[in-house]
Amino acid sequence: MTELWDAAAFKARVDEVLHRFVAREADELTAVDASLGPVAEQLESAVADGKRLRAAFCYWGWRGGGQPDSDALVRAAASMELVHAAAVVHDDLIDDSPLRHGRPTAHRALRAAVPRHPRAPGAARSLAMLVGDLLMSLAGQLFVTSGLPAAYLGRARPLWAALARDLIAGECLEILHTGAAPDTAASLKVIRYKTAKYTVEQPLLIGGALAGAPARLGEGYSAYGLPLGEAFQLRDDLLGLFGDPERTGKATGDDLRGHRPTALLAETWRAADAAQRERLRALLGHRGAPVADRADRGHGEDGHDAGHGDGGPEEVRVLMRSLKAPERVERMIAARVEEALRALDELDAPPAAVAALTSLAHSASTRLS
Repeated sequence: MTELWDAAAFKARVDEVLHRFVAREADELTAVDASLGPVAEQLESAVADGKRLRAAFCYWGWRGGGQPDSDALVRAAASMELVHAAAVVHDDLIDDSPLRHGRPTAHRALRAAVPRHPRAPGAARSLAMLVGDLLMSLAGQLFVTSGLPAAYLGRARPLWAALARDLIAGECLEILHTGAAPDTAASLKVIRYKTAKYTVEQPLLIGGALAGAPARLGEGYSAYGLPLGEAFQLRDDLLGLFGDPERTGKATGDDLRGHRPTALLAETWRAADAAQRERLRALLGHRGAPVADRADRGHGEDGHDAGHGDGGPEEVRVLMRSLKAPERVERMIAARVEEALRALDELDAPPAAVAALTSLAHSASTRLS
């Protein structure tokens, strides 16, 4: 690769690694028994799409440590995308999300694999859970077989434990906060652990550790990565309710139906008066659960809104706009991106790495999907 950051060329390199690696693993799975074919298909589907931002942050964590371009490092960086794929399968399962990248999510697609099972939806969910577990296992396998020296891998191994622990902590916090009164601080803590750390900070730190970067550089990576990771997820929250489904590939209002304690909802609640809170309670249900979510009524099998006589997501959007909650979340995003860029100004890293991380900060926070 040239010193100029070519995001599309890097994505192509990561895609090639992932698609070949997972295709081989899918073949190994179906070699056990042909009936595992649908499971193998979901394994490959999980890595079919993606921006490969996590791999990019790992790569530039390495390059920021003064190391040259390396195919082995690209393989190690690609393992970050398998972590993400595992998290997505599990997250969709937890929230019963119907769509991802415009296709049925794993637990929905796998219903077709168990048509005669007496509890087919539950069986499909179990299969999806196992697909997610296998993806996380494969992430570790790809990392250790990347071709990097064992001493390099050993420097980064402790960070893998932190990555998994923080990711699971964030998922658990989201579940534990579901149904509680919306609270911005609590929502931001969920964001930090569920998404921000494993999306930006930890891939950077892993890349830096592989490179043998000094502790001071790691501190700079955290100062950049945490606020940017939070901005990334705040953008995701906005897109989840106000984005174009044709671009996001997900059902509009999925966060509401998934009962997620987002900062967007918390900022709406904070700004609402007594009457508006009462209406919000009616729309979301007294425990925070959407009224439209009974018996999966909110979705058709294709994941699109089936229509809501009680207003549903559209009325929530109108209320949010009237209270200027999206604007406040936009300001939160802008403040975090600014904080991340200030940290880059103080980063003792090669100019190419700083330039690439600057570009990644903008693409992560201003995206439309």
